[in-house]
Amino acid sequence: MPMILQPCWVAGQMKWQKKIFLALIVICTVSLLLHHGGHFTWNMEAFRFGCSHQSPGTKPKHTHIVFLKTHKTASTTMQNILFRFAERNNLMVALPVQACGHQFCYPRTFSSHFVHLHTLRPNLITNHMRFNKTALQRLMPNDTIYITILREPASMFESLFTYYSRHCMSFRRVPNGSLEAFLAEPSRYYRPQEVESMYARNTLTFDLGGDKDRPSKDLAYAHDFVAEVEKVFSLVMISEYFDESLILLRHLLSWDLEDILYVKLNMRTESSKKRLSPGLPEKIRAWNSIDAYLYEYFNASFWLKLSDLGLDCVAKEVQLLRQAQERLMRSCFGGKMPLPRPAAEIKNKDLRPWQPSDKVDIVGYDLPVNISHEAQEHCLKYIMPEVSYTRILLHSQSLRHRQSFQSRPPQKSHTLQHHMRTTLPRHSQVHRSQPAPSVAQRPDSGTESKSTAKQSEGTTKLGL
Repeated sequence: MPMILQPCWVAGQMKWQKKIFLALIVICTVSLLLHHGGHFTWNMEAFRFGCSHQSPGTKPKHTHIVFLKTHKTASTTMQNILFRFAERNNLMVALPVQACGHQFCYPRTFSSHFVHLHTLRPNLITNHMRFNKTALQRLMPNDTIYITILREPASMFESLFTYYSRHCMSFRRVPNGSLEAFLAEPSRYYRPQEVESMYARNTLTFDLGGDKDRPSKDLAYAHDFVAEVEKVFSLVMISEYFDESLILLRHLLSWDLEDILYVKLNMRTESSKKRLSPGLPEKIRAWNSIDAYLYEYFNASFWLKLSDLGLDCVAKEVQLLRQAQERLMRSCFGGKMPLPRPAAEIKNKDLRPWQPSDKVDIVGYDLPVNISHEAQEHCLKYIMPEVSYTRILLHSQSLRHRQSFQSRPPQKSHTLQHHMRTTLPRHSQVHRSQPAPSVAQRPDSGTESKSTAKQSEGTTKLGL
């Protein structure tokens, strides 16, 4: 079992590491500009310069990935990176059955029953789910790498409170939608047995398959849960250091710079954000004590991973990533940096982000009309919201499935089509171009749970 790092040690370690890292960013920026005569251009050789002693480009790219998409953590941007990677490399992405919408019947614990039959034998899975290690290990290849992302609990809870103020009854009960009032007496408004109560307490813990309602004094549970998460997930990204997280991801998966380029998605306007008054962050962390425990531990281990890779190496690659990203943005938006727009002002309906309520403005982007058709094709997926991209990806993968099914030679017996969803075998030996076997749709697959029994509060075993 890993030893949990004490908060004072964590703060001390993070403080000096961040100062060193920021200084290195500045030094690297100046040195790179001088090196290129003030006219910085990116190429792959320059990017390898960042960590030339351990460049991932020498190994095959890893393509079997589970990304546990947590709530309000920049996970939509990460999901978009994975969707685009899958399309570029002709990979299969597991997607939800239509009855589940664009999530795997969240908040129900994940089951392979929730996976659309046209997307079986997947390489990647990334839509929202409640984690279930056993079901995912049956679905995915043996060499699958597990990744997730966390966010500082105070800022995350403010975002959850605002975003789900019209959907979560624990928030709707609060007079005038006051975050201060909720945190003054959370037990007055919170009902742990309600369907959407997971947005109101320890949301990260719940998403990871844990028990969101464990008493805050139960440190043994928090310790064991952290140990289990660390055992399963090869990388726990940190939202506040998204670019640095992508550098770790790149090295873990042997990816190139192109694979981790992104445009920020699912952002709120500044007017939709609430400033936390003094004392509220402490109350939030106390109310979400297991989430706070998770974040403290993995934030510290995150900086240790950066140190292992080399802070100077990471700083160089972050700078190169940001330079390449600026070039991408300018090429996609007519030589200018894009201005996020309210959904109502976006002409292309597929690019309009979902709006959770009239009190929250989620902004998106529209491509200018004066860029080339080639640029439009290239840039469109970078700015496509989750719901639209999931729908379009399901359509394209369903076409692949039908074409693959039609091209198969006739079989003498149809008994080989039998497929047990609950015991779907691991398939690292199966080539991704092989068609998925047909499977009967369960009548209850994707039906949203309205009872607390369906939520099946987890133990420390990540949904086991």
